[in-house]
Amino acid sequence: MSYTFVPPTTYNEPSYEYAKGSPERPLVEQALKEMKAQMPIEIPCVIGGKEIKTGNLMDQIRPDDVKGTPLARFHAATPEIVADAITRSVKAQRKWAATPWYQRATTFLRAAQLVTGKYRWQLMAATMLGQGKNVWQAEVDCIAELADFFRFSVKIVDDGYKQQPMTVVPDAINRIEYRPIEGFVLAVSPFNFTAIGGNLVTVPSILGGVAIWKPSPMSMYSNYLTHKILLEAGVPGDVIQFVPGDAEAIVNQCIEHRDFAALHFTGSTHVLRNLWARVGANVHKYRSLPRIIGETGGKNAHLLHSSADFESTIIQSIRAAFEYQGQKCSALGRLYLPRSLYKAGWLDRFVEETKKIQQGAVEEYTSFMGPVINERSFDNIMGLIGQAQAEGGKILTGGTGDKSKGYFVEPTIILTEDPKSVTMVKEIFGPVVTAYVYEDDDFLKVCDLLDDTSEYALTCALFAQDPNALLQGAEALKWCAGNLYLNERTPGAVVGQHPFGGSRSSGTNDKSGTWAHFSRFISAQVVKDNLASPPKEFTYPSNVA
Repeated sequence: MSYTFVPPTTYNEPSYEYAKGSPERPLVEQALKEMKAQMPIEIPCVIGGKEIKTGNLMDQIRPDDVKGTPLARFHAATPEIVADAITRSVKAQRKWAATPWYQRATTFLRAAQLVTGKYRWQLMAATMLGQGKNVWQAEVDCIAELADFFRFSVKIVDDGYKQQPMTVVPDAINRIEYRPIEGFVLAVSPFNFTAIGGNLVTVPSILGGVAIWKPSPMSMYSNYLTHKILLEAGVPGDVIQFVPGDAEAIVNQCIEHRDFAALHFTGSTHVLRNLWARVGANVHKYRSLPRIIGETGGKNAHLLHSSADFESTIIQSIRAAFEYQGQKCSALGRLYLPRSLYKAGWLDRFVEETKKIQQGAVEEYTSFMGPVINERSFDNIMGLIGQAQAEGGKILTGGTGDKSKGYFVEPTIILTEDPKSVTMVKEIFGPVVTAYVYEDDDFLKVCDLLDDTSEYALTCALFAQDPNALLQGAEALKWCAGNLYLNERTPGAVVGQHPFGGSRSSGTNDKSGTWAHFSRFISAQVVKDNLASPPKEFTYPSNVA
């Protein structure tokens, strides 16, 4: 009996707001209490759906309580475990690829329900404690966005599979078979979004592919829970292998293997470039030419036109720069302010409002900001602030940090007279924004300056009430960002609404949440079924003299 799969209506998961007195507050508080009582939580490797403990333990600390009990201790994979994971994945691929589409699809729809239901509060607590997110930032990440990725993936793939040859002829039937790429995908996920890890392994596996998942040590527990959800939803154990441990060793072993088919990566530009070079040097080893799909950093900008709304741009800039401590690849790092708004006190108000930000432990509802993720990040941020000061940058607020208890960096605003100073150019990945004041009449020149300043091209926001400024500015900024926002802040892309990705040093711009992204993991086969009578001779009519 055949079954034609019709996906349910796709929607974005609504987010709880956790307002005072809401029924959700006690639920997340209870989850946090229970999780802290269990610390440190032991996390195994998961190979073929079975837990493996190597005894080689590494810690996932709480970035807001670095001297306290670690959130988790995870078992690092050995080379033998990595080799077994690869062998199992490659062996399992054809069976999984032959699994009926509706079965694969409903598996990920089931996973979305587990995220928003059974595992909701556990995911929230793991993301808050492990990744230093307040309750709102955790909600929009590990619940709403993760569930959205699972649900929208089904719709996107179902629509993609329907793309077939356009020309119909009476004597043949032509079709495209959307096979997954042959071999395994190495998925290397970052710390800052639980949802990204889930998406990096979903995109190849929903298509019938297999993945080796190398999670970040700073998001280990939430990633482990995500993998547990996928297994419980019905993804076979050999389809997605959970391989924690030393990043360099695991990645190197994977990209040396003949069945390495693709790198699905979110992280730093420097690391992606190095891996790309390694893959290129090994290209003669591989069974197929590997594909590299990467999303990296950004040096994102807000450009205010003289007609920009005064108050709303302040609020949007604060959120863009300081939500989740600036640890979003789309976070605001540089701000271009027209002289007229500067004289009207815009920057003073921006500083005044920023000083109201409360920073503290993730469980405290008053904490708009928490800690940065680790000591290396803390030291890098503080070092760049120091370089900005040495160059003549003026610290308007912040500029200090404290890592005695957790890795806390104050929200920092720098005013510079040099539009290509260090903090206008380098990605910081922390709560630091640098402002540059330009003359109102130089608006289009500043568009060119903005475009030329950074090696990145991820996000940019243009604020103006003048429609001509929006039209001219959008055209001038066409190449500086993969996601351009008009009167909207740089972070905040929503699955299904804002396909995300950047070019230049920001990545391969495959636009997550689109068929273009999924198609990178497809190796299509065209099948022609000839119904015509066989030819009786090899010559053409034109061959007759």
